[in-house]
Amino acid sequence: MIGHSLADLLQGFGVALEWHNFLWSFFGVLVGNLIGVLPGMGPLSAISLLLPLTYTMHPVPAILMLAGIFYGSQYGGAIGAILLNLPCHPPHAVTCLDGYPMTRKGKGGSALGITMMASFFAASVGIIVMIFASPLLVNVAFKFGPAELFSIMLLGLLAGGTMSRGSPLKGVAMTVVGLLLGTVGTDVNTGVMRFNFGFPQLADGVQLVALALGLFGVTEFLRNVNRIQTVGSSMNVRMRDMRPSWAEIRQAFLPIVRGTFVGTLFGAMPGTGPTITTFIAYALEKKVSKTPQRFGKGALEGVAAPEASTHSKIQVDFIPTMSLGIPGDPVMALILGALLIQGIQPGPQLITEHADIFWGLIASFWVGNVLLVLLNVPLIQLWVKVLKVPYRYLFPAALFFIAIGVYSTNNSLFEVGEVLVFGIIGAIFVVLDFPVSPILLGFVLGPMVEENFRRSLSLSHGSMSVFIEQPLSATFIGICCLLVLVRIYFVGRAAIRRRKENSLMRLVKR
Repeated sequence: MIGHSLADLLQGFGVALEWHNFLWSFFGVLVGNLIGVLPGMGPLSAISLLLPLTYTMHPVPAILMLAGIFYGSQYGGAIGAILLNLPCHPPHAVTCLDGYPMTRKGKGGSALGITMMASFFAASVGIIVMIFASPLLVNVAFKFGPAELFSIMLLGLLAGGTMSRGSPLKGVAMTVVGLLLGTVGTDVNTGVMRFNFGFPQLADGVQLVALALGLFGVTEFLRNVNRIQTVGSSMNVRMRDMRPSWAEIRQAFLPIVRGTFVGTLFGAMPGTGPTITTFIAYALEKKVSKTPQRFGKGALEGVAAPEASTHSKIQVDFIPTMSLGIPGDPVMALILGALLIQGIQPGPQLITEHADIFWGLIASFWVGNVLLVLLNVPLIQLWVKVLKVPYRYLFPAALFFIAIGVYSTNNSLFEVGEVLVFGIIGAIFVVLDFPVSPILLGFVLGPMVEENFRRSLSLSHGSMSVFIEQPLSATFIGICCLLVLVRIYFVGRAAIRRRKENSLMRLVKR
């Protein structure tokens, strides 16, 4: 089996390295990288704009180009998140939490260097998994019914509650805000409009891109609207700064491995996007860390693990998309649509009926990731120069790209207004010291948690025991309970410690 897969992979390299296929793959990688760096843009916008171009193209170069835009934008998005605190793609919102503080400390080059290593390592592992474990992962994915999906998403919500800085109650409150935002729109089961406040534009709910860019992009602009100096005025990141020290590499190695494992695991599950993966990878690193208080203040692990999970996830995400025809997120849905436009039906027979597309796509992943490393290392000086631009030019330009990116997704000015509203709300929450990241987590997981919860109860005729009867679901529920107990224990211990410290301070004053 291994020998047969290697032979197919060599055939795939022959397809990917054909001159016209290679050029289209390079074009997709380059466009994706540039789009990823631009604040407010993302793979969804880029692929939407270039999708009509594929109508007249051969299926192989068309899919290679779209895939290049997809994972190329992930590299560029990390650069924007680390240097400018502007996530062009929702998964990079987690990278902002520690990547941007590292930039402010003058360690932006190290963060970018570790991101490069994490991305290439995780993508390589994801590709290997695609080659040798596709049948196994597809079988595992079939075992996840509504009860299992609800349980694992509930685990993601609870883990996200521990991710936020400051008061855990504030983190839970912001998660609930995200859950409430996720209920806006048309109920998929009854077709009834919910919480749209009379706006027909909210029939499809709040847009994820608008929410993410409002909470992180516009909020950052409003926080710094009166700032005169530039972010990069007191630092100088050069190409050699991207070479992290051996100590930093050792510090990031295990987080990269754990993040890669999380991304690979979730990549096999259809319907789970990379945003969920990054939140869980980040929460896991904060849990296993001996110094969790460093997270949110420039912890290298908080950059390495989410980026590794994202890149392994997006590679393995092609398994349910290509093998089952089930897209993991809107970008995968667009790529799936491109296949259907070409008259190619994704499914179990794709590997045998269209071997040139499947194995050429896998080989192009490796070719594209090598191209991205070669592109980003010499271009880092260009990305860093963005930091030298004064705020009076930088953030208005960022707002312009945010507006263009959001508008181009659905050609809706209403969604541009959503970005502004969420930006103002996010700025108010930041002033009140409420973390905004859990809002995004609750918003992403909320609709899926609700849908799978209702579906599970429907199949079990209203019996709640369905969540503990299935072994996988019961395992995830048990972990949820353990997380709650551990959280109560640590909160209680911290309260006792503060009480003792206060008592000691009162004694000292006497």
